[in-house]
Amino acid sequence: MSTAGLRTRDAILERAVDLASAEGLEGLTIGRLAAEMEMSKSGLFRHFGAKEELQLATVDAAARRFVEGVVAPALEREPGRPRLDALCELYLDHLESQVFAGGCFWGATAHEFDDRPGAVRDAIRDAVAAWLALLTEESRNAGAPDPEQFAFELQALAQGANLRYRLFGEEKAFVLARTAIARRLAAAGSGDRA
Repeated sequence: MSTAGLRTRDAILERAVDLASAEGLEGLTIGRLAAEMEMSKSGLFRHFGAKEELQLATVDAAARRFVEGVVAPALEREPGRPRLDALCELYLDHLESQVFAGGCFWGATAHEFDDRPGAVRDAIRDAVAAWLALLTEESRNAGAPDPEQFAFELQALAQGANLRYRLFGEEKAFVLARTAIARRLAAAGSGDRA
């Protein structure tokens, strides 16, 4: 694909990620996206072919955006507590700043596809599983007594804040999540049951 073709594909995927976060991956059609991008359907079809290919490329683009904004900067910190602190803070910043137009892409698409077998569900599951594995690893490195449980709780607190913010418009939801996460981190650092 030419450089111009790659730029066009990237621009299409940027818009696709935002649309999918707000309206779901099922609502993401070649026709809808072509209209949004002011392109012909055949022009957009050349980049993706089928709806499932567009959905998979959108999941991949969302993962890249998440890695660039949350994971990569946190990986610059020392493993263990400094990195875990960074992962938590950057994740909450990511949700709070609405990097995706419709809120958390992963929360929205996971709910949409959790009971639908297939390649799209598998791609979403794999991306979320990689995030949870990283939280678990850094929880272990930080000395949490039960790293898997600790990672689960961190994820649940962040997603709970996202839901409360999106559904009720409560900006304090992220303050509440930060407070709860700080307490969990402090308990883990003191050797209490995290």
